Amino acid sequence: MKNLKQKGIDAFLWDFLGKIAIHGSTFIIGIILARLLEPSDFGMIAILMIIVALASIFSDIGLGGALIQRKKVLEIHYSSVFYFNISIGLLLTLITFFSASFLANFYENPTLIPLIEVMSLLFTVSAFHTVQTVILRKDLNYKRLTQVNLKASIISGIVGVFLAFFGFGVWSLIAQVFMRELMINIFIWYQSTWKPTFKFSLKALQELWGFGFNMFLSHLIHTIYEKLDFLVIGKLFTATILGYFYQAKQLNTFIVTFISNSLMSVLFPLLSKIQDDLARFQRVTITSLNLLIFITFLVLGELYIISDELIFLLLGEKWLESIPYFKILILSGFAFPISALMVDILSSLGESKLLLKLEIYKKFIEASTLIILYLYGIEPFLYAIVLTSTVNTILNMHYSMKKIKLPLFTTGVKPLLIQMTIVVTTVLLCQYLLEFLIVAPFWLLLIKSILFITLYLITNWILKTETFTYTLKEFKSIKRIKNDK
Repeated sequence: MKNLKQKGIDAFLWDFLGKIAIHGSTFIIGIILARLLEPSDFGMIAILMIIVALASIFSDIGLGGALIQRKKVLEIHYSSVFYFNISIGLLLTLITFFSASFLANFYENPTLIPLIEVMSLLFTVSAFHTVQTVILRKDLNYKRLTQVNLKASIISGIVGVFLAFFGFGVWSLIAQVFMRELMINIFIWYQSTWKPTFKFSLKALQELWGFGFNMFLSHLIHTIYEKLDFLVIGKLFTATILGYFYQAKQLNTFIVTFISNSLMSVLFPLLSKIQDDLARFQRVTITSLNLLIFITFLVLGELYIISDELIFLLLGEKWLESIPYFKILILSGFAFPISALMVDILSSLGESKLLLKLEIYKKFIEASTLIILYLYGIEPFLYAIVLTSTVNTILNMHYSMKKIKLPLFTTGVKPLLIQMTIVVTTVLLCQYLLEFLIVAPFWLLLIKSILFITLYLITNWILKTETFTYTLKEFKSIKRIKNDK
């Protein structure tokens, strides 16, 4: 048992450190590109990123998750999934390629045609490394995954910046995305010990299909809705306004996924291994949820208080109009990490049908935000997202807690409300104390950061909140295990 915990902690640390390096390099490259390119360029890429998002979903039709969740996996399962993924990828590449003119006509922008045609290749390219990635995740071998992704991110980033510097505009962003997938393929095939055999079995796919297809539909519905705002804003507003919204959303998404991705990517295979031990499953869930809530609200509160200075210093004056969008999006930032944990709980238990049903419920609730976008504009739409995100998070928690027999209010809602209250109070206090302070943006950012973190930690320490207690306990545990090694 201890060995599994050590393996899980090692996987988490490698994935977390890797994401710091990967996202750090990607973030720096993104800043450089934002300064070299115009908001309208990012408006164009926002539309094309829908293809990127769909490529990641269609790359394995949910079968990768089924391979991780299934206890007994044979070689025939891996090889069958590999060939199936490539076949689907090729089919989707052809469909997207020949749909380029239709999509360009929809936006009345013929310059989109060659961009969409090139991006269509992502469906096929992404499919080639899915199984190797799944095997590494299933074995909790995040050291190798980190190395592959880091090298791919750095190389693709350099290519993107080089092309942007020499005036290639939106093509530099296309090249960065495409080159990253290509490099992942090259590195992961070179390092992977697994190679596909010349075997294919429909029966093997059918054994995975029940779980995998429901997961695929769930992810597909979620992804389409997540990118639907780009489609609608791109149609109703200018490319420049879409660029401001895209940059604000990307920055927010980057931060909230960074908070939770390492924990989530490790927890799914880890929880799958202990799915039959309810008591241990409950302990891991409670610890993970408290840790996640504490860190999430710490980071989001910090970002809200420094958002003006952060965007000005990082992206430059031409991106100031994206600040209001970014601030409102931060208010809903807690929803993704917590919901991701709840989804991991249900996924590891094999509850793919429930996940699909839950995703449909949530999308009916979220559909109202698009009506508000159409009728009232972007800012009211973003406030509606805050409300629906809160409702959907509680919905996720209800079904997950019910499945593992934990009380919803005391386990999830109570610590959530406590940290929400603490962070709002701390932000308001910081704004009041610094209201008349006039210093350079960099120093103001630094002062705000230190003041908020200090007040947030002191408040949690005085109140002895559960989330703070669990966080301290886990950091001490990690330190003790690393010292024992």
